[in-house]
Amino acid sequence: MPDVTADSAVETRGLEPVPDAERTGRVRELFPTWVAANISVLLLTMGAGLVVFNGLNFWQVLVVGLVAPVVSYGIVGVISIAGKRGGAPGMALSRAVFGQRGNLFPGALIWVARWGWETINAVTGAYALLTVLDLLFGIRSNTALIVVTLLLFVACTFVVSGLGINALRRCSTWSTYLFGAFSVLVLVYLVANTDWSAVFAKPAGSTAMMVAGIGTIAAGGISWVPSGPDFTRYLPRAASSRALVGTTVGGAGIVVVPMVLMGAVMAVSTPDLASAQDPVSFIGELLPAWISVPYLLIALVGMLLINSMSMYSAGFTAQTLGIRVPRAWAVSVNAVISLVFGFLLMVVATSFIGSFISFLTLLAVAFSAWIGVFGVDMLRRRSYDATALMDTGRTSAYWYRGGFAWQAMAAWAVALVAGLLLTKVDWFAGPLASSWVGRNGLGWAVTIVVAALLYAVLPRSAPVAAAGPAAVREPVGAARR
Repeated sequence: MPDVTADSAVETRGLEPVPDAERTGRVRELFPTWVAANISVLLLTMGAGLVVFNGLNFWQVLVVGLVAPVVSYGIVGVISIAGKRGGAPGMALSRAVFGQRGNLFPGALIWVARWGWETINAVTGAYALLTVLDLLFGIRSNTALIVVTLLLFVACTFVVSGLGINALRRCSTWSTYLFGAFSVLVLVYLVANTDWSAVFAKPAGSTAMMVAGIGTIAAGGISWVPSGPDFTRYLPRAASSRALVGTTVGGAGIVVVPMVLMGAVMAVSTPDLASAQDPVSFIGELLPAWISVPYLLIALVGMLLINSMSMYSAGFTAQTLGIRVPRAWAVSVNAVISLVFGFLLMVVATSFIGSFISFLTLLAVAFSAWIGVFGVDMLRRRSYDATALMDTGRTSAYWYRGGFAWQAMAAWAVALVAGLLLTKVDWFAGPLASSWVGRNGLGWAVTIVVAALLYAVLPRSAPVAAAGPAAVREPVGAARR
């Protein structure tokens, strides 16, 4: 289990690699973690968007819902293998790839990108709470109430993420059971009250729109890739890599597929939900109160867990940037930022879903450049030097040249630019965004490929010194599991 005090469930371990004696986690514990990471009513809105904006029919939405989590969380699972090999958070292991100084660049970008993700979740959680207050007590939203609900949601997020991995695992397990039970109830209600002839009468959309839909849904999973090792560092190095990937994909897919399909079905009778400023209140309009209220409360817990998981990883990322405070306090920076940005999004912005999709698209590109480089390095590497990871000075084996692994930095930067050239959102368009790749929202996929290929062909950076006795090594046989 994680490093905790004798009478508390608070995780005290920070960036440092987890010793073998504390690696008692089990692969199956990842299942509720990735279920909880997807308990968001935003998937309903995105599913509706596949029908309203992409023009897809039910069967095409089913394909999108199946393929997207396999692709995105398959990558999450593969990168998570590095966590059990090195026993450290993803952005700490990234020092071995980019160098102690070089890692600051992708680390800073990923840290900033998390602000937007946490803001979106905080806003969705606040809207869920506002909807429950309206349904139960007839209390209408106003500026003061928006501030209170945002503050309450972010404060709860800060507490849970600050407690650490034990609290996240326990909350994830219970929310998985509750959300699963009420999702079945919602499905039964929809089956009984939906005009299925209208659902299946909808004509098929284009293949290009299906591809774009896969990219949109997959972007959410891509944003979790750098966090993957954070949740596997307590696994024994001999844990099955195949089971790790399968559990990650299964945990995400069991939520993504039905949620996206439910959103698509709801859009047939309520197409406005795909473009509503409030992405939550439609649930109260479509479902009776005895279902919608408990469903929204459970979804609220799920969104709190999503934000807690993101802030948990953000705390590690902040520490890798040199913010010398305990992980729990590093989380507070993200909490304050999500509170401020959340208020602006709820009070000032005119289109929530437009802002969300734009952000998600840019987020995927920003993370994908890191994924391509880190992934190729992970395939080559079987060990991490625990001492070198924590040594940020010139004596570190991961200092390389001037603190930079220039080959990794070059591949990352070129891929990032290439991805942005192919990307178009509401307030930004790259010069190649009108190409087939750009129109189909595949800039993130090109970013991964460019980063991986370029890093693979460039000569490898040589460590300053060979890994000594402190190296964290994985048995050769375990790497092939």
